[in-house]
Amino acid sequence: MSASPPHPSPPLWRQLQAAARLVHGVRQGRSLTAQLPEVPAGLRPGVQALSFHALRWLGLAEALRGRLTARSRPAPRPDALLCTALSLLAADGPDLYAPFTLVDQAVEAAKRDAATRASAPLVNACLRRFLREREALLPSVVRDDPVARWNHPRWWIERLRADHPDTWAEMLAAAQHPAPMVLRVYKQKCPPAQYQQALAAINIEASPVGDSGLVLRRPMPVGDLPGFAAGQVSVQSAAAQLAAPLLLRGLAVGAPRILDACAAPGGKTAHLLELSPGARVTALEIDPQRSPRIAENLARLGQHADVRVADAADTAAWWDGEHYDAILLDAPCSASGIVRRHPDVRWLRRPTDIAQLAARQDRLLNALWPLLAPGGRLLYCTCSVFRAEGDERIQAFVAHNSDAARLPSPGHLWPRLDDGGLGRGDNGGCDDGFFYALLEKRLA
Repeated sequence: MSASPPHPSPPLWRQLQAAARLVHGVRQGRSLTAQLPEVPAGLRPGVQALSFHALRWLGLAEALRGRLTARSRPAPRPDALLCTALSLLAADGPDLYAPFTLVDQAVEAAKRDAATRASAPLVNACLRRFLREREALLPSVVRDDPVARWNHPRWWIERLRADHPDTWAEMLAAAQHPAPMVLRVYKQKCPPAQYQQALAAINIEASPVGDSGLVLRRPMPVGDLPGFAAGQVSVQSAAAQLAAPLLLRGLAVGAPRILDACAAPGGKTAHLLELSPGARVTALEIDPQRSPRIAENLARLGQHADVRVADAADTAAWWDGEHYDAILLDAPCSASGIVRRHPDVRWLRRPTDIAQLAARQDRLLNALWPLLAPGGRLLYCTCSVFRAEGDERIQAFVAHNSDAARLPSPGHLWPRLDDGGLGRGDNGGCDDGFFYALLEKRLA
């Protein structure tokens, strides 16, 4: 019996159509995470790559579109297609497709969709004009428009510049590079060096990071990782892997009672249980749709926690009155530190979001602090690079709580691109922007 022929790759015009729909959805306020499951499975890998690229370079693409269609901006759907194509033609790095192939397929994509068909001549004219005038257009828009230069909203650039006056440009440049895939190896089941050898045996290059992490030279499907089903390894960013050791190091309790206050999808919960196998861990998650992922991940690893669906700040609804020795508060935030993994975040956020999120973070800190036993520790963290969600929150909290002592901890971290794609923050390896502050409750 002969083998089945391989499935042909979807034509580029179909992928461009679908990617443009996702870009249009982001402009309407829908995240890529919510939209991607709606893309047919056969199209999804290519469409995800194209849409991620388009959103990384959307500022530049929109500035170019503004020059090319100065007299009449296209309607939203054809505009999304035009900007998606411009992002592929204009961005730095090796071309994914030959320019004229891309133009041809973008026009074909416009023609085959009723919402964009009438704009096909405009798409064709703009893209061909860009190819003719590229050498003059690109330097001009980058020079005149900071959004085109940095591919982030103007308010984001200004806030980052105010928060980090010495490193803001470096941080924005790093955000344009996809984050690496990082693993955390469960040392009790398999030493990291041994797991690295198992990867090498299937021609996957990896290098150590942190105590039990491995950064892959190129990503691979999670299900193809050796020993994944057996619980030998999990996918977890290098920055997130700092949480459990920071909270538990120096905690003088043999079998601590630990609260993971915003726990989904459970990676930090699992790390806490690995480092403190005798711990009694309560894992809370406010979102009932995300909560099952905690139990699923723990079951794969052979671990157990008391998983509950609850608002951590509404302590009267779930707390049993027994104090915790350690609390991990990975607070809801802008996600401004993980735009390397989620490039849509920069376009979904609004300036007013930051103050609203800061108020929510304060509410969680104030609600959970009374649950901590004297001498216990609370680790506050966010995947944000904005000081309003990091250092400013902790300074305000400590100023109003005389029993809170700030212990040495990393503070703000951000990626740097001088180490093979894995960033280095001021306080160690980090692939995402993060903030960590460790607080201890003084004894009475």
